[in-house]
Amino acid sequence: MNKKTLFQEDHDYVWHPFTQMGVYSESEQIIIERGNGSYLYDIDGKPYLDGYASLWVNVHGHNNEKLNRAITEQLGKIAHSTLLGSSNVPSIELAKRLVEITPSNLRKVFYSDTGSASVEIAIKMAYQYWKNIDAEKYASKKKFLTLKNSYHGDTIGAVSVGGIDTFHAIFKDLIFENIQVGCPSLFKSDYDTESELVESITKEIRHILEQQQDEICGFIVEPLIQGATGLYAQPVQFLKEVEKLCREYNILLIVDEVATGFGRTGTMFACERADVNPDIMCLAKGITGGYLPLAATLTSQAIYDAFLSNSHGKKTFFHGHTYTGNQVTCAAAIANLKLFEETKLIDHIKVTSALLNQELEALNVLSYVGNVRGYGLMYGVELVNPDQPVEPLAIPTVERIIQTCKDNGLMIRNLENVITFVPVLNMSEHEIKKMIDIFKNALNQVM
Repeated sequence: MNKKTLFQEDHDYVWHPFTQMGVYSESEQIIIERGNGSYLYDIDGKPYLDGYASLWVNVHGHNNEKLNRAITEQLGKIAHSTLLGSSNVPSIELAKRLVEITPSNLRKVFYSDTGSASVEIAIKMAYQYWKNIDAEKYASKKKFLTLKNSYHGDTIGAVSVGGIDTFHAIFKDLIFENIQVGCPSLFKSDYDTESELVESITKEIRHILEQQQDEICGFIVEPLIQGATGLYAQPVQFLKEVEKLCREYNILLIVDEVATGFGRTGTMFACERADVNPDIMCLAKGITGGYLPLAATLTSQAIYDAFLSNSHGKKTFFHGHTYTGNQVTCAAAIANLKLFEETKLIDHIKVTSALLNQELEALNVLSYVGNVRGYGLMYGVELVNPDQPVEPLAIPTVERIIQTCKDNGLMIRNLENVITFVPVLNMSEHEIKKMIDIFKNALNQVM
């Protein structure tokens, strides 16, 4: 199919996610044909460094031989059979590995296919958990505690615990009520130290729990970094204080590690940095190395036990997906975890994340850089109006910077006025430096 036809049929038939198609269709867009390592290649063969890891998912690079082999070997056996009423080998092996590498409190694995689904499952589990224990005693537990500016996905339950008006306001009549508290990043400039900041936010949370403990099923948080709202970073100690409060007030702690898990923040899971042991953990994105859609919701033994009975219709968790525990996706995830060990990827990330931090922090001297924030290989550079630094840089200008980066071989994205750097996890030091150099040149050219 020729280039002109592809462009036209993309505009004629494809509805792209999080995209205003009226704007998108005004110009020819990049169409990716293949990938190799840290690079994407369009239909003209032009290479682009994958600076957003194909939406924060790619771990070991594109077209990885070992991941490819794991998938094709599984296809030689079977592509899919249901997990309803039977099991399969890869789903069992992967569940065991996930339990081994996640915090010790987590003992059971419930599979799904997207990050949104993993959160939806966590919400339903947490709600039903209290009803299964004592429906009358916990009848008023119908709400979740969440952070402002949070994002947990796009299904209705996940939207209900989200906090981004741009994405969620239109659905306000469909979603259930939650209780929001301020996220630490919103008030960082108001305090002299992180300790004072954390103390203030946790004081607010404690007050809410004292007043509404009986209404709250669980507290759901994105640990360390709130992703889609602009990569807002939290002090590590904040997550630990949240855990302490959940234990004190008997509230389930749900950590959404869809974006932060699998090495993205510099440790295998963000919870590790704060030594936090949640009741429920949501995983997706990097779980298959960025190859196939798979998600998992992990729970404690106590939560699992609350769903057990001697009757199918009693206490059962009535939730599932057709492709739950699919063999091919689980095989890819198993191979992904093996590669983490073989390549010592977490050690590699410690080196490249230090370089990324150093290179980006150096931009703070520029009048139009308001803030650099992040952990591991998940950073945001907030751009501001150089004449009025309290104002965000105009979006058309931000978009010109993004387009200039693409023109020069770097694929990155912005969240409003925040440029995100969430590259392929095994990207080399040379490639990290090249990525930042392209970005710097784009800033010089546009600004």
